[in-house]
Formats: sequence, structure tokens, C-alpha cells
Amino acid sequence: MVDLSRVTEWTLGKCFDHSVLPKQTTEDDIRAGCREAVAYNCAAFYSASPYWTPVVIEELVGTDVRPATGIGFPFGSQPSKVKALETEMAVAAGCTAVDTVINQGALKSGRMAEFKQDLLDFKAAAGDALTKVILDTCYLTDQEIITACELIAEIGFDYAKTATGQFEGPTMEQFLLMKETLKDTPVKLKVAGVKFPRPQNAYCFLLAGADLIGTRAAVPIIKALGQMRQIGLVPAYQE
Repeated sequence: MVDLSRVTEWTLGKCFDHSVLPKQTTEDDIRAGCREAVAYNCAAFYSASPYWTPVVIEELVGTDVRPATGIGFPFGSQPSKVKALETEMAVAAGCTAVDTVINQGALKSGRMAEFKQDLLDFKAAAGDALTKVILDTCYLTDQEIITACELIAEIGFDYAKTATGQFEGPTMEQFLLMKETLKDTPVKLKVAGVKFPRPQNAYCFLLAGADLIGTRAAVPIIKALGQMRQIGLVPAYQE
């Protein structure tokens, strides 16, 4: 859990995965997003697929910002072998973090062997890369969230992630359910799909125990730290 009383704008950057994900994204958009991620000390920069990874690698070389991408993004319904191949391509291209979208249809249909195999194939293909599993909680029941999180912990992923950010984001209740389910495991929590007003909501999720925020709005959220302290949402800075 992040101690917001100890962060500056610079150190706070490591609580954010910056991203540029829209369908109409251009090379200039990717380069600009990478440069923002470096300028604000973000943990990683994400494109929507490995297509842009060579550009991301070029922009992030010599920095500690992780080159990263989505897998099966944003629907997650591709066959498992396709998602595994995409993961292998991403890692081979230089991604050190990969976020896969679960196959919600398999989960909601009770096809649990296939659902689990999809995650196992992703884990194997990711190798040493940081792995994050995206739920899109807005479409899941509480029990489905619990089931998915338990499998995430069983298989040994690094993070459970609330959403792709392409649909509805998580409620606080859904995030807290994920947190409770994973409380005795090493799995960390990444929140994406933060709703407006983004700065206030992002800081609330950090206060509630999120380890990372994934967002295309990392810069304005980080820059709002002083304002959040001024209004009392975030505690005053302590040396």
C-alpha cells in the first residue's frame, strides 16, 4: 500500500502505468506518451498491442520506465494460443510487462478448464515479464470476481487488474472485494478505468490500497497531488 504522506510528484509517478490506447493512435501519439511517462517517472508505458513496441522501446531506452503492452486487448476472447503467441511476440520485442484480458465468456459460461488454461498459457508465454490479469469487473458478479482472483493467486500472477479502461471502470466495492480476496497472497492490485473526476477517484483507490493506477491521464492526476493535499483528500507531506 502506498503511503501518500511520503510521496512527491516525482516519486508518485511510480504508482502509475501511463498508456495510449485508442484505436486511432498514431506513432506521434505513442512517442509523446512515452516521453510523458519518462518525464513524470511512471512505472510503465502501455500500448494496446505489440505493434507499437519497437517505437516504445526506442523511446524508453536508457530509462527505468517499463515497455509494456496489452494482450488480447480489449475483449480477451481470442483463442488461448493466439493470446500466448501475442505474449511471446511482445516479450521478444522487449516488453517487460504484459497485461492480458481474461476470457469473460468462458468464465461466465462455467467453462473453467478453458478459462484456467488461457491464464496458464499466458503465464508460460510471459516468461520473466511482469504479469497483470485484467478482469473488467463491470461485467462480473461478485462471485465471478472472487473466482477469477483466486485463480490469479493460484497461478502466481504479479497483479490483478480491475479493467481495460475501455468500458466501465470498477466500483470501490468491487475493488475492495478484489483486495479482500487477495489479502493473504503476494498478488498486487492495479486499478484501471478510473471514472471522472479522475484525480479524486484515482487518489481514493490509492488510499484504499491500490498498488498501481493504469490510465491515459497519468500526467494530470500526478500534477493534482498538491491540490488533493490542499483539500485534505491526501495527507500532508512528511519528510
